[in-house]
Amino acid sequence: MDTPLNVFKELRQCYHAKLHQTIWHLTPPNKGSKMTEPVPSNADDHSKISVAIALGMLENTRTSVKRSDAQTAGKIFAEITLEFLQKAFPLLENLRPGQWRFSSSQVSAGISSYYQYEHLAVLQGFLKKLEKNPSSEEKDLRAMFAGGYLITPDIVIAREPVDDALINYSQSFINPQLNIAKYTPLRKVNNDKAMMHASISCKWTIRSDRAQNSRTEALNLIRNRKGHTPHIVVVTGEPWPNRLASIALGTGDIDCVYHMALFEMEKAINQCEDESSKEMFDTLVRGRRLRDISDLPFDLAI
Repeated sequence: MDTPLNVFKELRQCYHAKLHQTIWHLTPPNKGSKMTEPVPSNADDHSKISVAIALGMLENTRTSVKRSDAQTAGKIFAEITLEFLQKAFPLLENLRPGQWRFSSSQVSAGISSYYQYEHLAVLQGFLKKLEKNPSSEEKDLRAMFAGGYLITPDIVIAREPVDDALINYSQSFINPQLNIAKYTPLRKVNNDKAMMHASISCKWTIRSDRAQNSRTEALNLIRNRKGHTPHIVVVTGEPWPNRLASIALGTGDIDCVYHMALFEMEKAINQCEDESSKEMFDTLVRGRRLRDISDLPFDLAI
């Protein structure tokens, strides 16, 4: 009989295999690149160290590769990561029981669909009313709020509120006749919205022009909530530690960055013998800012 450790190892291998079958492949270098040979799809072909580490990661995962449309890489990466979490997280039900909802295709309402952010739907409705003949003050109000708070995360994990019967399963905790727990969103009689448990931003690669998007989303999730802050994490396939540092270093917004193949990346860095990359990698890992994708389900159980 498989142990949970073996199950998670198999899930991780399956995760890598699906990435290879879709978006993780060798591709011709871009025009203007100094590279002459095909490079991994998650590498920056203007950086020799990025290509070297990414090639090492491909070799270390030992999985066959297949071409895919690079333009859909981000969406596919999110979908495959979602599938991994849908299989892995419920295995830890004894650590984190509950009825969970997984989603990678957020509706236009975005985070306002969830309990901590439902008040944003009211604000959105108010701003829409200002679209017709707004005064100068109303224009200023719209400019202040428009678009900045309506986030649509790549992946959301949410917990459904529960019936009183489940709360009272082992003994009587809740009596509708008493003034007990009348406002907690965990009770279904108090709240009909799912509670956001985690917001997961998926970045197949991290480039300087978009590295801060996840930080902006994280700060909005923190500042605009009414209730507890969900887990706010980033999952990425970026091979270059210096690029990872642009989003992983620092605290206060993102909980942690999770790499799709951390151990394979570490081996590739050691094979390249690039001291700068090795030092940055060690800094991120020792500083609790970078972990492997297999850590994520366990951290979500905290």
